Amino acid sequence: MDDDDGEAARFEAVYRETYDQIAAYAARRCESPQDAADVVADTFAIAWRRMGDLPRGREARLWLFGVARRVLADHRRSAVRRRSVELDAEIADLYGDAPDSGVELSAVAQVFRTLSDDDREILSLVAWEGLEREEIATMLGLSRNAVRIRLYRARRRFSRALDEASVRYTHETRMVPARRSL
Repeated sequence: MDDDDGEAARFEAVYRETYDQIAAYAARRCESPQDAADVVADTFAIAWRRMGDLPRGREARLWLFGVARRVLADHRRSAVRRRSVELDAEIADLYGDAPDSGVELSAVAQVFRTLSDDDREILSLVAWEGLEREEIATMLGLSRNAVRIRLYRARRRFSRALDEASVRYTHETRMVPARRSL
């Protein structure tokens, strides 16, 4: 088998192992399924062109998350806003049927929208993508300590914003993503 065949086989293996995760990452951040599909396609096209840069093993997934993040930023910069982002439905889908979900999820979505892009990104990488601090550090090119500090500060700002909006956390209303278990 020559180098091209080996690279193709390696790409196919990485693609099979990571496609669902990269697609979910893009879908949660794009306004439409078509935009998400474009982000995923561009991400894997870049991975194919840059196979020499693609790390081996578990690091490949994190590298692809980083590529997807940059592709998404490029798409956002070039796209004209077609509509305001409605996070209410997305959060309701993610968190399923929580008690008092109509009022609380709407309030949480509004508060989440007020956070900076960086805060929303780091919180969603933990909550929605299920990434650990070390994985986020690799993905973002930061130290683990920098991620720990950013995550702590983002959680604190989110908590304060929820308090200011009079959204209260209780065991009865605790929201856990529907596709994840405790």
